[in-house]
Amino acid sequence: MAQHPIILGIETSCDETAAAIVSADKRVLAHALWSQVDAHAVYGGVVPEIAARAHVDHLDHLIRQALSQADMQLCDMDAIAATAGPGLIGGVMVGVVTAKAMALGAGKPFIAVNHLEGHALSPRLTADIAFPYLLLLVSGGHCQLLVVKGVGRYHRLGSTIDDAAGEAFDKTAKLLGLGYPGGPAIELAARSGDPKRFSLPRPLTNKPGCNFSFSGLKTAVRRAAEALESEQGGVHDRDLCDLAASTQAAIGDCLINRTKHAIAQYLEDYAPKAPALVVAGGVAANETLRQRLTGLAQDHGLAFYAPPLWLCTDNGAMIAWAGMERFQIGQSDPLDSPARPRWPLDETAPPLYGHGQKGAKA
Repeated sequence: MAQHPIILGIETSCDETAAAIVSADKRVLAHALWSQVDAHAVYGGVVPEIAARAHVDHLDHLIRQALSQADMQLCDMDAIAATAGPGLIGGVMVGVVTAKAMALGAGKPFIAVNHLEGHALSPRLTADIAFPYLLLLVSGGHCQLLVVKGVGRYHRLGSTIDDAAGEAFDKTAKLLGLGYPGGPAIELAARSGDPKRFSLPRPLTNKPGCNFSFSGLKTAVRRAAEALESEQGGVHDRDLCDLAASTQAAIGDCLINRTKHAIAQYLEDYAPKAPALVVAGGVAANETLRQRLTGLAQDHGLAFYAPPLWLCTDNGAMIAWAGMERFQIGQSDPLDSPARPRWPLDETAPPLYGHGQKGAKA
């Protein structure tokens, strides 16, 4: 065994095929990724069947590429980790079956990683962040505020009651014809737009609690575009930039407002010695949001952490690291662990790793 444990991580939950090798001393020894954006862009969103087939076509090559980058063989790994959910079940199964076969063939432990836990723990790969910390998890499919108390121990303070923030970006970008993926397209257009031109809703911001709502935003943008069509015969480039900027501002206001509520609850209930606000997930790559969250954390005396941009979107390194966090406290999973299209992260759900868990710690 190497001086520091080494884990291979596999990610296939949506439209990124990825493999990475990470060591316990937080070195990313290899990182290989195949983006399927071009394959799905023509449809304006992810097509599950196309995604699953692409995972089949590319995963084996990416694993070989990662091993070659690290100048290692499969026998050098201490465990094999793979996203076992939540996600598009066809893609999840590709990664899980591949990882199980490798673990069985090499005689290594298999670790079934919750994709959301991969995001939740990813900032700890690049920074020393103590538990408990407050996490804003924002992606295309999820929008949650959680207290990360430890590996496998999460307390959800709030979540979206309809669309996720990333979904709101994607739907709005599609509506405006800005392309896919929507988040980067909206952010780019917003740079030259007026965020105050269009009055868009900020649902729940006057309500107590930490839940989000974004479903009415797309409707409001559509109505604004229809009004422009009626008034001036079309939506011009300036209008698109202003709508993008107004959309980004509205989503940002909602995220900041609910996170502010969560900070108060986090500080009161946990009184952490090293209070920290962490953002993770694909939407965490939005530079405007990162800047606003930095200011919010400073205003409340919290340290702020965000992963580097490459670690925000789906990748194999975050899965390898989540596997490493579990491996180091003696946890692994049997080879009959299921692939799961749904897998809640918080404590109100069934135990995070309840299926045949080994060496679990409370």
